[in-house]
Amino acid sequence: MPMPENVEGTTPKYLRDKYAIVGVGETDYRRGSTLSTRAMATRAIGNAMRDAGLKASEIDGMLSYQFNDSTFTPLVAGDLGIRLNFYMDVFGGGSSIEALIGIAIGVIEAGMCKTVVIFRSMNGFSQVRIGGTGARAVAPVAGDMLHSRAYGWQSAGQSFAPSFMRHMYDYGTTAEQVAAVRVAHSHHASNNPKAFYKKRVTVEEVIGSRMICKPLHLLDCCVETDNANAIIVTSSERARDLRHVPVKIRGVVGRCCKPRSDMHYQTGPISTVAGHYAKEILWPNSGVQPEDIDVTGSYDAFTFTTMLQLEDYGFCKKGEGGHYVSDGTIKLGGRRPNNTSGGHLCEGYTHGIAMVIENVRQLRHDADDSCPIGPDGRRQHTHDYGEGGCRQVKDAELSANLGWASPGTGSALVMRRG
Repeated sequence: MPMPENVEGTTPKYLRDKYAIVGVGETDYRRGSTLSTRAMATRAIGNAMRDAGLKASEIDGMLSYQFNDSTFTPLVAGDLGIRLNFYMDVFGGGSSIEALIGIAIGVIEAGMCKTVVIFRSMNGFSQVRIGGTGARAVAPVAGDMLHSRAYGWQSAGQSFAPSFMRHMYDYGTTAEQVAAVRVAHSHHASNNPKAFYKKRVTVEEVIGSRMICKPLHLLDCCVETDNANAIIVTSSERARDLRHVPVKIRGVVGRCCKPRSDMHYQTGPISTVAGHYAKEILWPNSGVQPEDIDVTGSYDAFTFTTMLQLEDYGFCKKGEGGHYVSDGTIKLGGRRPNNTSGGHLCEGYTHGIAMVIENVRQLRHDADDSCPIGPDGRRQHTHDYGEGGCRQVKDAELSANLGWASPGTGSALVMRRG
């Protein structure tokens, strides 16, 4: 479809579509990988290189992100025979991948390298679990924890719950409405052969699952898995010579935050998240608007994070997020499907990078579902979204990824089919 009119933004217009994601790869999503994060990273990057049709000698930049739970880029590069002209290992989680895509664009534009691999490798179930259990739970209380731990904010769910509860109080949002996020993502995962949880669930099953911390039930929370993921960024000019239709980068927001992101409750409505500010960068920079987007990838560590982001990025009016996620819009076959792989709730937990990978495949029109493969080696997508069937969004041209670190910090990315 024709691109919408350009909208003025802070990114120079010449950067729109100048860079592209040309390769994606991952390991299996499992519990008990039996592999080190270094070994998983090499496998994911190798898969991305094969996907792009690139050799080690054609990659000279590498970025990663972690929470002291991964491995460093020079080690992984050496294992793969890659000599780096630029590398960086970043401390961070769910707001990282979109920001690092922006950094990749910047360092290539500055002439420091030509092609950048970004990876996230984590044994998020068998080693460092994000829920605050295990060794982390008995760590000495010091520094910023003197505040957060005193209020019982050990896990992400405990920290985010006040924002979720406040939205319910302010706007009448119900647990049943938000449970529809898990329902939709479970339907999508049932059509994803590599998803960890493939079983379709109902609203009643979500609400009936045990309470973790109010208002989060067990099925409102993401799955913990062991896996690694990788993407490759290079110029759109170079992308023309590679294997796939390039997925071009229209605009990026990197780690935009509310005032006092460490304690965002002190500034403004606590039911408002960083997307409220990030949208003022994302849409002008990308030259499109929410209504132009065909498919979204909204960070779903919890059902509520997806709802809040879709609302504050402008996909619906403030206070209408509960209705938006429960009226069929975000399901396959709906107006704007979200997390078509099943996302963190069902496919596996990846700190956001896998949802970028999914949208790359959606825009290439090659979602890896159960549809038959034709004589040309490409899947013949039926767009029958019944259980065990297709998950390819028909005629997908534009996608948005919405990253989340906390209610106070977020990042975002708009891509288009090249």
